[in-house]
Amino acid sequence: MKKINLIVLLFIGLVFVSCDKDFDELNQNPNNPTSVPSELLLGNMLRATGDVMYSTFNGGDMGACWAQHFAKVQYNDEERYIPRESAIGNVWAVLYESVAADAKVMYNLAVTEDNEISQGVALTMQAYAFLLLTDLYGDIPFTEALQGADNISPVYDSQQTVYNGCLSLLDEAMAKLNPANGELNSSQDIVYGGDVSKWKKFAASLKFRALMRISAVDARASEMQALVNSGLLFASSDDEAKLVYLSSAPNANPIYESVVFGTRNEWKINSAVVERMDGTLGFPIDNRLPVVAQPNEDDVYRGKPSGIQDVPSVEYSYANVSALGEFYLRPELPAVFLSYTELQFLLAEAAKKSYISGGDAAAAAYYQAGIASSFADNEVSMGTYYSGAVAYTSASALEQIATQKWLALYSQGFEAWIEWRRTGYPNLTPAIDGAFNEIPSRLTYPVIEQSLNAANYNAAVSNLPGGDKLTSPVWWMN
Repeated sequence: MKKINLIVLLFIGLVFVSCDKDFDELNQNPNNPTSVPSELLLGNMLRATGDVMYSTFNGGDMGACWAQHFAKVQYNDEERYIPRESAIGNVWAVLYESVAADAKVMYNLAVTEDNEISQGVALTMQAYAFLLLTDLYGDIPFTEALQGADNISPVYDSQQTVYNGCLSLLDEAMAKLNPANGELNSSQDIVYGGDVSKWKKFAASLKFRALMRISAVDARASEMQALVNSGLLFASSDDEAKLVYLSSAPNANPIYESVVFGTRNEWKINSAVVERMDGTLGFPIDNRLPVVAQPNEDDVYRGKPSGIQDVPSVEYSYANVSALGEFYLRPELPAVFLSYTELQFLLAEAAKKSYISGGDAAAAAYYQAGIASSFADNEVSMGTYYSGAVAYTSASALEQIATQKWLALYSQGFEAWIEWRRTGYPNLTPAIDGAFNEIPSRLTYPVIEQSLNAANYNAAVSNLPGGDKLTSPVWWMN
C-alpha cells in the first residue's frame, strides 16, 4: 500500500511539474500582448502632432491669428492676445505626453527589437516635438523630461541646451535611417507609407530648419553647407513631411472639423494677407487669393484687420468679411510638418547670408523656386507674378524672402507665427484693441507648472526678460 501511494504521489508531482512548465505559454492571450511592436506607436503619434498644430483653438487662434493669416469676427479674445489657459496647457500636454513621451517609448521598444529604422523615426519625432515646444514656450524640461514617476519635477533647460540636444537626436536619427537597416510598417507610417529614405530626408531638412532658426545667435554655416552637400534635403514636394487627413470627421483636418463640420465660421481671412495679394500694397495680383479666401457677400475679397473688440459689427460681420478659402477647408487638407516650399525659402536666406555657397545667384534661384512651389501647392499658375516688387533684389532680398515665406505658410499657424517672430517680416501692425500693443513672442507656461514644478518653473521664469509673459522674447530672438 505504501508503495502504491508513493507511485501515485510521484505521478501527481510529475503532472504538476509538466503543467507548470507550459503554464506561461498556455495562458498568454494572443489578443492582449504584454508588449507591442515599436511601430504601432507611430500612427497615433503623427496624428496627435497634426491635430495639435492644426486645431483652430491652438494653431488657429494662437498661430494663424497672431501671424495675421486669419482674423475673427466673433469670439476674438485670442486674436487680441488673451489666449485661453486650457489651450496653452493642451499644446504643452499633447506635445509632451502624446508625441515626445510616446517617441521615447517607441525608441526603447525598438532598441529591444534591434530595429534601427524605428529608432531613427522615433528620434526624429522626439526632436520635432521638443523643437516645437521650445520655440513656443522658451526654456523647457528636456534633459530630465519623460522620466515619469522617477522625476516629477524636471529642471527647465535653456533653449540652447534643447537645440543642441535636438540637433544631436537628428544626427543619430539620420545615421540609423538607412534602408539597408530594415523596414518600416507602411500601415502605421501615415506620413511616408514606410519610405525610410524620405524619413531620412525629413530628419536632414528638419535639422536645416533648426540651424536656421538659431542662426542669429548661433550661426553654424559649416553644418548647413554639409547638409546641402549631402543631397539629403528635400528634393521636391514629394519628399515633404505631411499628414493627409481623411474625408470625414473625426479623421478630417481640424480646421474642417471646426469651421465646416462644427459650423464655427468666425475664422476669416486677415486683411494683411488680402492687401499683399490684391495689389493694394504694390505686389502683383496674386492667383493664390481665390484659393486662400472666398468672395464676401459683395463678391469681393475683403479681409479684417487683427483685433477689434466689438465684433460682429456693421463694419466687420460674418457676411462682409471673406471666409477662408474652400481649398483650406477641405477635410483632407494635410497637416504639414515641414514642406519643400519652406525649405526653399530657408535655403534662399542661408545663401543670401553666406551660410551656404552661391551668394545672390543661389539665393535668387531658391527664392524663385519657393514661390513656384507655393503656387503649385495651391494648384494655380504663377503667371507673371514673379515681377515688379516680387522679383529678387539684392538690397531687399531678406524682406522679400521672409514675406514670400510668410504667404506660403498660410494655414500653418504655429510655423507661420514662429518664423515671423524670427525674421520680423512682413511688417505687421499689432492687433487693434489688443491686451497690449505688441504681437506675442511666446506662449506662457501652463499654470499647472506653478504648482507641480514650482521651483524649476520659477527658475525658468527668472531667465525670461520680463518674466512669464507673452511678450518675453525667447533665446533665438535676442
